[in-house]
Amino acid sequence: MKRFIVGISGASGVIYAQRFLQKVAKHNKTEIHLIVTANAQAIVRHELGEKADLSHLAFRTYAPDDLMAPICSGSFPTDGMIVIPCSMKTLAGLATGFADNLLLRAADVTMKEKRPLLLVPREMPLSPIHLDNMLKLANWGAHIIPACPGFYHLPKNLDDLIDQFVFRIMDILGLKSPIQRWGHRFSS
Repeated sequence: MKRFIVGISGASGVIYAQRFLQKVAKHNKTEIHLIVTANAQAIVRHELGEKADLSHLAFRTYAPDDLMAPICSGSFPTDGMIVIPCSMKTLAGLATGFADNLLLRAADVTMKEKRPLLLVPREMPLSPIHLDNMLKLANWGAHIIPACPGFYHLPKNLDDLIDQFVFRIMDILGLKSPIQRWGHRFSS
């Protein structure tokens, strides 16, 4: 069974995180360790509804200030981590080694252990500072995956766009998904 850490930081686009957690649970036997920052919790309520709760989609959920959690240590084995969505504040913290919360500490450990780290920034336009931080992290091995869905699979609605983007992320992590690949004939 694969084990991943999923961080949700305070950026718009928490639907991507929700859908990622749902699709991973549906298509894979995977142990998910979830961190939702305080700002992200407010955005989850705003974008997904006051009663939205993502903790039931995880094996274990951690408080964002729990710096004694096992995922703070490189001795806790994982297959990688994804921050979805990744705020520019979180991106800057990672790029500078400022690990003042559990999400940043877990991502810092993921990088130092040379495990896959996927960052899904959801911001625009991007400033030179944002681009510098992304380049720095990419040069250190992080995968920068902007929330930019493709259209080659001929989506019929917003769910199709979100799902295909999430399936692409799952593909990068080596997880099973019903991704529609470029070059395959799609039904219309």
